[in-house]
Amino acid sequence: MTRRRPTRALRRRTARVRSVLLRRYFLPRRQGRAAVLRYAAVLDGQTVNLHARMPHWVRPDEGARIELRRRGRRHTAAAKVYSDHDGEVAMDAAVLLGQEVNGLPLTPGRWKIRLRLSRGLRRRSLPLLLVDPPVPYGGPTRPMEASAATGDRYRLGRGVTGNALLTFSRPQPSTEVVRVHLTHSQVDVTFRVVGAEPEAPSVAFVASGRRVEAVAEASGDGLWQVVAPLDLMAPSRDRAEQWDLILTSDNLRDMRLGRRLHDVRNPGRVFAYRQTAVTPVGLHPILVLPRYTPAGNFRIQCSPMTEAV
Repeated sequence: MTRRRPTRALRRRTARVRSVLLRRYFLPRRQGRAAVLRYAAVLDGQTVNLHARMPHWVRPDEGARIELRRRGRRHTAAAKVYSDHDGEVAMDAAVLLGQEVNGLPLTPGRWKIRLRLSRGLRRRSLPLLLVDPPVPYGGPTRPMEASAATGDRYRLGRGVTGNALLTFSRPQPSTEVVRVHLTHSQVDVTFRVVGAEPEAPSVAFVASGRRVEAVAEASGDGLWQVVAPLDLMAPSRDRAEQWDLILTSDNLRDMRLGRRLHDVRNPGRVFAYRQTAVTPVGLHPILVLPRYTPAGNFRIQCSPMTEAV
């Protein structure tokens, strides 16, 4: 018997109930014994930014560090306690995560977040209450869902009593297009593979009923390069053909090349390429347009050039 995943509506109702319980029951009983987060977010996919209101007994000259704990493991990072413009004592911290970027070397799982205070020989520990979890914002950009450097995912959440938690998960293997170079005879695509190391990789350029295979060559710094001749991609009919690029290897599932580790809502518009007219040897001129789909998949559109164009 398979277990059904909770629906989005059920998750929203559960979140509302937890928020009401936190505000009416847990928060009043923890006044003076916890720091309340006014802002908490993972802005760039790998840096946790925190701003909290401190209990009345905390002094602005106390030493402070953010502590992340999980199953006996403990990591700390610097924090700052100070008096804000309203005369209240506040705390700010920016915690870089990920050993690959010289941040805290977390392991996958859920990490508890606490604030360690020190003044002289006195040491105290405070939980950080996350009353309102982060919400998406509007505009042309959105919060980074994963680290652009590693693909690792860090998500802020809270326990039943409101204590802030950080969940870390490794990425599923994926491909990221780094550079596209178009000449009159070929298209050259440089990409990287996130979360895995492919063995004997190749790239299939696939259109409706057609397929062009090209070997991927290592080009240093974890990058791969693939080249496909445009004379094999020229449209066979009097209409545009869309070519998808699919990475195949001996040890990984097939993956479409794309660009997904970013914070823009419309990658096709922001990461746009110019349409270029080329003339493959022995063929009529064609129009070539590299582009990204709304889902972030990379695609090359080849169209016949008409007299009107």
